[in-house]
Amino acid sequence: MESVSLLIKNAKVFNTYLKKFIPADVSVKDGRFYYIDRKQETAFQAEALLDAGGKYMIPGLIDIHMHIESSMLTPEPFGNCVAACGVTTIVSEPHEMANVKGTRGVLEMISAAKNAPIDIFYGIPSSVPSTDERLETTGGIIDCSAMKHLLSEDDVVCVGEIMNYRQIIRENDLEITKFLRYLREEHPGYVIEGHCPSLLDLDLARFLYLGIDGDHTEHTLEEVKQRIENGMFFEIQDKMLLPEVLQYIRENQLYEYCGFVTDDTMADVLYEKGHLNHVVQKAVEAGFPMEMAVYCATYTPARRMHLYDRGAIAPGKLADFVLLEDPAVLSPLCVYKNGVQIFSRKNRREQQASYRFPEDFYQSVCLPQVTLADFRVRTDSDKEEVTVRVIEIHPDRTQTTEKLVTMPVKDHVLEWKGSGCLLAMVLERHGKNGNIGYGFITGSCLKKGTVAATYFHDHHNLFVAGDNPEDMLLAVRRIQELQGGCLTVKDGRILAELPLPVCGILSDRGVEEAALGLKAVRESLEELGYRHGNPIMSLGTLGLPVSPALKLTDMGLVDVKKSAVVPLIVE
Repeated sequence: MESVSLLIKNAKVFNTYLKKFIPADVSVKDGRFYYIDRKQETAFQAEALLDAGGKYMIPGLIDIHMHIESSMLTPEPFGNCVAACGVTTIVSEPHEMANVKGTRGVLEMISAAKNAPIDIFYGIPSSVPSTDERLETTGGIIDCSAMKHLLSEDDVVCVGEIMNYRQIIRENDLEITKFLRYLREEHPGYVIEGHCPSLLDLDLARFLYLGIDGDHTEHTLEEVKQRIENGMFFEIQDKMLLPEVLQYIRENQLYEYCGFVTDDTMADVLYEKGHLNHVVQKAVEAGFPMEMAVYCATYTPARRMHLYDRGAIAPGKLADFVLLEDPAVLSPLCVYKNGVQIFSRKNRREQQASYRFPEDFYQSVCLPQVTLADFRVRTDSDKEEVTVRVIEIHPDRTQTTEKLVTMPVKDHVLEWKGSGCLLAMVLERHGKNGNIGYGFITGSCLKKGTVAATYFHDHHNLFVAGDNPEDMLLAVRRIQELQGGCLTVKDGRILAELPLPVCGILSDRGVEEAALGLKAVRESLEELGYRHGNPIMSLGTLGLPVSPALKLTDMGLVDVKKSAVVPLIVE
């Protein structure tokens, strides 16, 4: 009698090629599917037997566009957590870590993933910094030679999202442009991920012409149509589960050209709601056909990343699979990777990280001596009042707008209290120049108290904003003591905090502890008046100089459209 390592009996197996479930027994040999027995009559000598009892069996979920750092977890506990969500393969783009530690940061993330129960592949960070040294100071830089070096790593499978999308389609001397030229000559057909919100018509064609043929960002229906019609693979994240978009895909049977991704999932959402399974289930609830949802969360993403050894339950494919009570409710009973169980609902337990990063990764917040005097905003103007550019925050998006506010001046210092604005500052913390960028925020942000964070896209300098300089100084000193994190302060007391000691952006704890800490900070922000669907993400992108319209970095206020630092005070 022929031997196999695992035999799964009495399963309703998702057949990727027929796009439907069929009753079958499934055998596994040396970590790969061996035989899908529709007749359920072949006898094997099995080392292990799993009776599915009529449960539904689907391939392991595959998320090809995401960032582990968005969870604020290190790779191993992240992998343990998403395994419980039915995810067996991810492609992470570590540009957050690269902004702090450059190529070393990427290589350490690769090493830190080795003990994870799932396959963690990586994309080459292509936009580090997201702009250039005129607009932001980063701890690390990924240039063309660094990209070539990372290309040789076994676990690297694509070029990560190219974010400076308006610059790259014009005449330029960007490092990523040099790298794309090299890929075209030496590695034609290599997978290149894009980030191009709002690009249309000729500009979109210019972007695609460079070989960048995937996009995951927020779009109108017209933008979605143009992407798919022009051969771009469309990656659907949570905020793109729009009725008109899903209807367009259904009516035109466009399932081959799209896949589900998470992009950014923070620790509290990951802990409370799940990961890719949550996105897929929401799509099904919104009317996306269940079988096609499974297809677009397994097979099409595997094919997009040239991971041809997975994404289907078929002979020779990796034995990555999930058992479900109901395929429309993606709550796994158990999850297998390479034919070995990595999660069971009956025996669920949280695991801590075993990997220790280099010591300097835990000492990355390098600030100059900061005093109360640094929290005064000075001006050379002799006027009694001036017009100030202010960042206005909106409750339904991370994009900001510019608002002009009049503020009085006394002894060449802005008297900003009473203006309806909070003072905001970005302190360079990579030990390079000691810059401090000054600005003000208003709108849907906190109305009182102070917030501070080193988790601040993409440069991850220290951001602090508040209504009281003494509290702001306390927040900065506490962040330095923690060597990174996010926290809130009011009336001389820390209200909530999440330490992020690994490069100032990652927790060294498990998902539950990180999730509860982050949730406490989020709830504290809301109590202080922050009104946003995701206040942590809103806060964290106030320094992202590729996201419209006015942002704050250590260099000062950045007009994103002009790609230039602009004066705080309007003359």
